[in-house]
Amino acid sequence: MGLSERRACSIVGADRKMIRYRSRRPPDIELRARLRELANERRRFGYRRLFVLLRREGEPSGINRIHRLYREEGLTVRKRRARRKATGTRAPILVEAKPNARWSLDFVYDQFANGRRFRVLNIVDDVTKECLGAVPDTSISGRRVARELTAIVERRGKPGSIVSDNGTEFTCNAMLAWCKDTGIDWHFIAPGKPIQNAFVESFNGRMRDELLNETLFFDLDDAREKIAAWVADYNGDRPHSSLKYLTPAAYAATFTATGDRLRNPDQLRRSPVAPPAPIGVQTPETLIASG
Repeated sequence: MGLSERRACSIVGADRKMIRYRSRRPPDIELRARLRELANERRRFGYRRLFVLLRREGEPSGINRIHRLYREEGLTVRKRRARRKATGTRAPILVEAKPNARWSLDFVYDQFANGRRFRVLNIVDDVTKECLGAVPDTSISGRRVARELTAIVERRGKPGSIVSDNGTEFTCNAMLAWCKDTGIDWHFIAPGKPIQNAFVESFNGRMRDELLNETLFFDLDDAREKIAAWVADYNGDRPHSSLKYLTPAAYAATFTATGDRLRNPDQLRRSPVAPPAPIGVQTPETLIASG
């Protein structure tokens, strides 16, 4: 406006040193390039998980610096927020914090490039957050669920309990007979209350966001290959926020063979798992008694 620098600064109350300051920050070209590369590989990861991946590679920068570069590069992930509804009082159901204390099961659906639908049976350990199985197929019956669970039990051991919804695959005679033969306690959530099966529902959301919405499946073999690769990455490489950004496999390794936590102050401290209490939960014995 035709004013001198001194006059203009005195009017707006600005320090002339601030006006003349030129940033001396390094351009961080290599770090920015690596950050963009990781963000392109994992398009649904935020800056916290990208920071963990960079730290694994030996990057000494702090999380605030990574956040600044993340925003300057325009890598912010668009969040899909659902409308929250008011809920009543919930009483927790305590589960001992050890592997195999409780498993959760649920189905997630998708379709091939030709439009044919398929489903994936997801099995999750509620404590270690490991994906114990992700079985894609065009049709999965109760007998198939029983076979898949038998294979996992032989490999990993029996769970303390299993939680699922009231789908026909889980309430059929084949599954009720399997529960009776194995002696595993099976809990069914109340109808229309998926929050009572929150652990596997959260896993389904991550799979939907990071894999199903980002990948094109051409046939069943292609789906099996891509889902198996994603599950291996989820268990062994993907940092999990509820485990303080340890991977599920690394967190599971902090338990001894007897299921006790290793006494290491640097490891994550976990409290007993306490999901919402399943009001109206039904056991297989209840279903058998009611016919």
